[in-house]
Amino acid sequence: MHNFLRAIGFSELRDDIDAEFYLERAVNEKYRTDQLSLGRGRVVEQYQLQVAPSMGIAVLGHRDGGGDFVRDYYFPFMKSYDGTLTEEGSVERHAERETYAGVLDDFNAGISLIFYLCNSLEIRRIRRSGIDVRARQAFLTGLAVEGKILLPLEKQEEDENARRRRREQKRLFEAARNGDMDAIDTLTETDMNLMSEVTKRMETEDLYTVVESAFMPTGVECDQYSILGEIAGIRVKSNVYTQENVVDLRLKCNDTVFHVGINESDLVGVPAIGRRFKGRVWMQGEMELSERGAEE
Repeated sequence: MHNFLRAIGFSELRDDIDAEFYLERAVNEKYRTDQLSLGRGRVVEQYQLQVAPSMGIAVLGHRDGGGDFVRDYYFPFMKSYDGTLTEEGSVERHAERETYAGVLDDFNAGISLIFYLCNSLEIRRIRRSGIDVRARQAFLTGLAVEGKILLPLEKQEEDENARRRRREQKRLFEAARNGDMDAIDTLTETDMNLMSEVTKRMETEDLYTVVESAFMPTGVECDQYSILGEIAGIRVKSNVYTQENVVDLRLKCNDTVFHVGINESDLVGVPAIGRRFKGRVWMQGEMELSERGAEE
């Protein structure tokens, strides 16, 4: 069973047998959202069972020789309508099956953000067509099975000097990715100075008064991250099948906006705008592609 089903309101499911009712309903009720012909009579189909607004279970499979649907895999999803523009986005195929990961090399955290692509059939269709495309923007969400609310920080209004430093840091990140040794040395020196400052402040301050937001890989899977971000919006959604509440948090983290969904029973603390969310998330989303040269 998928580990993050509880994030969309299925905390009582224990294995695939428990989930079978919902997976079968998606197919039997014909909630088909996409299909792709592979030739020689082979067709891949995608079904989605909506359990709350912009949230549900996606089921993908194919038809066998007798016309019966054979499920290949499924996953929980949550959609976002807050786009993250990218000039350095790409798509990479997973090794196990023809699913894809989105990669944002220009992510504001200074790392390459890797996330699970929910619109895999669209990507497969584009790749089969041979059209030369480029990534335009990504719509990111995270699903969490645990998390807690932290109090906000007292922040001063950002001045022009702070904005200039952020622009300079982003320029250095881009130069370092391109192999600029001067930029790498500058960033290394900046990190060392920052570590020294943090170490001194930690003697008298709590860690989460020093660190405002964070986004870093965790565990062995490349699309899971430990995050700390400021809550910019809150929406509570109810799973129509289980009546469990799912909290949809709109977060600002490292100058990027994305959504995180978590089962209300797994969230410690009371969310409020301005407070912060800390947790481990499975990042997913959709990549919007445009034909290369059309907008250049």
